[in-house]
Parts: sequence; C-alpha cells; structure tokens
Amino acid sequence: MSVERIFDELGHFKRFQACLYFAAVFQAVACGIHYLASVFLVETPNFVCSVPGNITDVLYGNLTASSLEDILPVFEAGTGPLVVRTADGEQWELSQCQCALRTDPKDFTYNFDGNKTVKACNGNFVYDHTEVYQSIVTDWDLVCEREWLAKLCQPTFMLGVLIGALVFGDIADRVGRVRILMFTSICQFVLGVCVAFSGNYYFFVVLRFVLAMVSSGYLVVVFVYVTEFTGNKVRTWTSMHVHAAFAVGIMVVALTGYLVRVWWIYQIILSTCTSPFLLFCWKFPETPFYLMAKGRYKETQTLLDTIARFNGLECRLRAENLLEPEEQNGRALLEKESGEKTLQSEKKLSILDLFSSWRMVGRTCTVWAIWFIGSLGYYVFSLGSVNLGGNQYINLFLAGAVEIPSYLVGCFAMDRIGRKRTCAPALLLAGIACMLIIVVPPNIEVLAIALCMTGKFAIAIAFGLIYLYTCELYPTIIRSLAVGSGSMMCRVGSVVAPFCVYLSTVWVYLPQLIVGILAFIIGVLTLLLPETLGKPLTTTLEEAEALGRKPSKKNSALANKDAEDGLEMTQHADRA
Repeated sequence: MSVERIFDELGHFKRFQACLYFAAVFQAVACGIHYLASVFLVETPNFVCSVPGNITDVLYGNLTASSLEDILPVFEAGTGPLVVRTADGEQWELSQCQCALRTDPKDFTYNFDGNKTVKACNGNFVYDHTEVYQSIVTDWDLVCEREWLAKLCQPTFMLGVLIGALVFGDIADRVGRVRILMFTSICQFVLGVCVAFSGNYYFFVVLRFVLAMVSSGYLVVVFVYVTEFTGNKVRTWTSMHVHAAFAVGIMVVALTGYLVRVWWIYQIILSTCTSPFLLFCWKFPETPFYLMAKGRYKETQTLLDTIARFNGLECRLRAENLLEPEEQNGRALLEKESGEKTLQSEKKLSILDLFSSWRMVGRTCTVWAIWFIGSLGYYVFSLGSVNLGGNQYINLFLAGAVEIPSYLVGCFAMDRIGRKRTCAPALLLAGIACMLIIVVPPNIEVLAIALCMTGKFAIAIAFGLIYLYTCELYPTIIRSLAVGSGSMMCRVGSVVAPFCVYLSTVWVYLPQLIVGILAFIIGVLTLLLPETLGKPLTTTLEEAEALGRKPSKKNSALANKDAEDGLEMTQHADRA
C-alpha cells in the first residue's frame, strides 16, 4: 500500500511513533487489570454457618478456642464440623452449609452420639477474615446454594469481551480509531469505579459485563492503532508486545490484591491506576491509514508535517501523492481483472470453503484447535494460578511475569526457525509440563508451580504467533474468513476457561492437566501443518493446498512482508 511510504520517509519507529505507542499501550494495562480482577473480587474465604446467641467455646478436633475467628483459619471443609457452645448452653455442630443442634448433651465434647436437629444456614454465615477481609462473596453471601452466582461472574465477563470485540472493531472502522480509544478509555475508568459502588450482585454483574465490552473494544482498537502508526520493519514486535502490557496488568492485580483486602477499595485502585491516560488521550491524532481511506488529505498532510517535525526530519511527502500509483494503475487493473471479477462474482465464498478438500479440512481443524487451546490455556493458567498452593499473590504475579520473555522468544524464533517449528514445540512443551504435575509429590508445591509457569510461558508463545501463521496458511480469497473464524474459536476458549478452572475443586491441578493433554495432542497435530516461513502468500485455494508439498522460495521476502501486514490488522481479537 502506498501509504506505507510514510514510514520509509519519516521513520518506522522514531520519536513520534514511540511516544504514541507507549502512551496507547499504557492504557492496555487496564485491560489486563479488568480481565483478571475477578480473581480476588470473588475470592471465597473459609466460612461456617452462624448460630443464634454468643459463642463461648469452640472445638475442632483436638483444638479449642473461645471464638470462631480463632479456629476458622485452620478449618478445612469436609474434615468434620466445628462444635460450639453458646452462652445459653446450647451446643451446635457447624459446617459450611448446615448446622445441627444437639439434643440434651451431657458434656461438651467433640464427638456426640445423641439426637440432633439439622437446620439450614438461612443466609447466616461467619467468614474467616485473615486473608480476605471483604469480597463480594462475604458481602452478598455467595456461598452454598448461591455459590453458582459467584462462579458466573467471570464467564459473563468473558461473554462481554466477545461481544465488545465484535461491536467496537466494526465501529472503529466507521468513526475512527481515536474516538473509540477515547470513549472506551473513559468508560473503563467510569465503569470500573461504578463497579465498586454497585450495591448488589446483579448490578455488579451488569456493570462488569459492560466494562468487559469496553475493555475488549480498547484492546482490539489499540492494536490496530499502533500497527497503523508503525512501519512494517517493526510491526511484528510492536504488535506482539501489546500483549506484554496486558501481562503487566496481571502483575498489577496481584500486587494490589496483596496490599488491599477490601474488594471495593481494591476495585477503585485498579480502575484509577491508569487514569493519567485520560489527561492526554484527547491529543491523540487519527492514523494516516484511516485519514487517507476517508479522503481527508488536508488532515493527513497536517499529520505528516507534525510527525516530520517531531522526528527532526523535513517532510517532502504530500498526502495527495500517496495513492497516485494506485490511481494511475487503477484503470489498467480494472480492465485486466474485469473478466476475473465476473467469474468470481458467480461464486460466493463461505466458511465451507475452509473445508474445500480433505487436506484443508485437516488444516482448518488443527488451526481452530490451536486458537482454542491458546485462549483456554492462557486464561486457565492465569485464573487458576491462585489455586496452585503456596502464596496466591506471588503465583498470579509470576503468571503475568512469564509472558514478557515468552513474547521475546516467540518473535525471535518465528522469524528464524519458522512458524511451525515454533508453535508445535511450544504446545508440546506446555503439554509435557502440565502432565508432569501428576508425578509431583503433594508436598513439593514449588515444583508444581514451576511446571504450571512453564506451561503458561509456552502457551503464550503459541497464542502470540497463531495470528500470523493463520494468515499465511490460507489464500487471499478466504484469509479474513480464516482469521475471523479462528478468532471466534479463541473467544469460545476464553468463555470455557473459567468453568475449567472451577474443576480445581475436584483436584487442584485438574484444569492444568486438561490443558496439558489438549496442548500435547494439538502440538502433535501442528507438526502436520506446512511451514510458511519464506513462502509467498497464496491467492487461490489450489496454491494453499499445495503448501508443504513442494518448496517455493520465490518472492519469499514479499511473502514475509505481506504476511506480517495480515497479522497486524487482525491480531488482537483474542484478548478481545
């Protein structure tokens, strides 16, 4: 595209682009924050039924105390009830979701063989405030028969993410990138603070759903924004490292959760930590690609002059001339392709064209599986890190920290050893690391955590490069369809991930084991895909099917450039 000449003249990533890039990516930290904030918002501490009257004595096995608060930190559900005696002389056996009143007890002992009257808790609970002083679970008693409400928070958020990506991605193409960046940034701040004052569960869920939409919208549009302001020499790196800002957001959640144990204060701090962005986002210029596409040449020229002045260069470009080659060749191209367009119009492309042959069936199913496991694994490792044992805050911090080197390794490897040779080993490594958890002794939590972090590191590599790989595996006529359908599979994975994490109540490492088995199987299938590094982009289904059958080194440089451009304009739909 001729607009690309801007970067050849004014720099691919000089001072102006660098300032815009880091400013825009700074707000992307808020997206990572809101996506993972629920980890501590819906944290459930130890709890038991409450009883009428003042408690004077408590028994739990061989332990004795004078109040429930002293025993709850060591109480384990399913190991036996808490036995309490009230000031009125009543003796109660307390468990998490029911209580039993002893009939005519003679002595205050832990074991009792007499009659008991079992009663429901009726919404009266006592919580352990050692780790969690206040969460939405303790405020609104989202336990026992209402536990499903707490578990519904993250899936509904992910549903909002899916819808937001579809809605705001389309609107940004109509009204401009900057307007959507400003709107979603302001909404993230306002809605984030409103969540803290929601007052009831249903209002909380609705606000979080809308917050998910605008957070997803920002993440999609900021990806397009930064790629349209950076040259093709650095786009692979700049687009991949938008993900790194998301990872920083995860680390901020871990740090804030450790320092603040009251959920609404925690929510306010998380919502305001990127608020300085609002002070200067209104100064962001529209991208030259969008301005030229809309024919706003005067604004484009002003932008070019500003970029040149900021970068210390002299601007010799004129906006009216950027599209001249295309306009000059337009008539010839139309005459040349008129016959082809007539033939192509007779056949309307659909998702069925992704399955046009058995070879393409296998390729599409494998690519969709990579998209799915990439998203599923990413959020299972992130959301489930707090269930691994040890310090949950350190675990979540590490889950974010390991992503940053993974993107560096991914960018380096995919351009040197190839897409398949990077993606397949990454998935296999994730699978092996997670399956090794089975043989880890229960008392060595550090080793299990290290294996989970290795899995997160590996899955992040595969998750980051699948965009570009998908672009290169499919021909021009169905490339957008392939990436769009893969992106939908990615979002399905993000919606399923919270439910997978809840399986930790069956076995603490079951979610990671499921991801590991799937990642290993899909990693083996990835080995059957063709390598695309150095190959020209295909334009027809026949050329795409021929990939991997015979080497083609012709136009390899052009292939890499076109493939990277395909990545940059479609990539960030996953976080979305």
